[in-house]
Amino acid sequence: MQHEHEHTTEAIVKRLVVGPKINYLRDWVYGGIDGAVTTFAIVAGAIGAELSTGIVLVLGIANLLADGFSMAAANYAGTKAEIDDYNRLRAMEERHIDLFPEGEREEIRQIYKLKGYRGSQLERLVSLITGKKENWIDTMLNEEHGLSNVLRSPVKSALATFAAFVLCGGVPLLPFVIEPVSAPLVATCITGAVFFGIGSVKSHWSTGRWYFSGLETTLIGMSAASIAWGVGYMLQGFAQ
Repeated sequence: MQHEHEHTTEAIVKRLVVGPKINYLRDWVYGGIDGAVTTFAIVAGAIGAELSTGIVLVLGIANLLADGFSMAAANYAGTKAEIDDYNRLRAMEERHIDLFPEGEREEIRQIYKLKGYRGSQLERLVSLITGKKENWIDTMLNEEHGLSNVLRSPVKSALATFAAFVLCGGVPLLPFVIEPVSAPLVATCITGAVFFGIGSVKSHWSTGRWYFSGLETTLIGMSAASIAWGVGYMLQGFAQ
C-alpha cells in the first residue's frame, strides 16, 4: 500500500524543516469553474438569442478578460484582508502578553483544561507553551482565533484564479474561431468535458470518488448554461 509520505526520522525532519506546502487548488478550481461557467453561459445566451458568431466572440472575449481580472482582483483583496487580519490579531496577542502575561497564561491554561489536561500535566504544558513567546502567540492565534500561521500569497492566489479562469473560460470560444458552423454543439461537448475534468481533478484532494465529483461539477456548469440559453432564447427579439 502506498502512503502519502515516509515516517523515518530523516524524512520527518526534512518535511518539517521545509514546512507545509501552501495549496492554491481552491483558487484554480474557483477560477476554472467560474471561467467556464460564465463564458459558456454568455455563449449559450448568445446562441439562444441567435446572435452572430462575431458577437458571440466579442461578448465571450470581453467577459473572459474583464471578469477574469475582476475575480483575480477580488481574490487578491480578499486574501490580503485575511493576512491583514492575521497581523492585527498577532500584534494584539503580543501586546496582551506584554501587558497582561498572567491573564494570557490563564487563557492557555483554560484552553488546555478544556482539552482534558489536569494537575501537574496541565501546569507543565502551560509552562512549556508560555516559555517561548513565539510559540505562545502561535498557540493563541490557533486556539483562540482559529488561525493558521501558514499564509497564502495574495499575488499567487490572484494569478492562479486569473490563469484558470482564462484557460478554462477560453475553451467554449475555440469552436467559434475554428469551425463556426458546428460551434454550438462542439462548444457544449468540450465545455462539459472541462467541467468534468475540473471536478475529477479536485477529487484528488477529497475523499469523494472522482467520477461523482466530475458529474457534480458538470451538472452545476451545465445548469448555469441552460439558464443563460433559456433567457437568451426568450429575449432574442430584443437582440435583433
